[in-house]
Amino acid sequence: MRTSLSHPTLIAAALAGAVRVTLGVLWLHEGTLKYRAHFGAADILLVANSAKSNSRVPGYFKSFSDATLAEWPHFFGFAMPLLETALGVALVMGVFSLPASFMSAFTLLTYWSADQLITEYPIMLALSTVVIAWPLLASHFSATTLAERVVGRKRPDVVVFREPFRRWL
Repeated sequence: MRTSLSHPTLIAAALAGAVRVTLGVLWLHEGTLKYRAHFGAADILLVANSAKSNSRVPGYFKSFSDATLAEWPHFFGFAMPLLETALGVALVMGVFSLPASFMSAFTLLTYWSADQLITEYPIMLALSTVVIAWPLLASHFSATTLAERVVGRKRPDVVVFREPFRRWL
């Protein structure tokens, strides 16, 4: 079970947690926007086809786009809004915050490689980086920490999540 934090550390945890939740809300917005717009295979094919002729798209993404996106547009048309929404839920709740932040950064860099950059993406990448840099502070106010505290009250002798595993939650 965690010990209580000093006042400055508590403020840092609140700020890092606010960053995590803000990132989650932005991902929820992206995912729900795609659902409302009926995002699907046609949108994935637009990305794949635009990658072919876009000089700003790097070769590795063109190869990925030809071999993967163009071949499985229905899968990616379904998976991308689901991924974005799942990232949002995980980050807002504070469950698997570090893996979600890594996936967030990877997804954003992939979008960037596809030349699908919108205003929010650099901000979201910066927020992802903060959570990656300070995962324990970012998850201090989270469902995971709440679960630890509940178990700790009932069974004070049990350590629910040990380091280094804890930082991944």
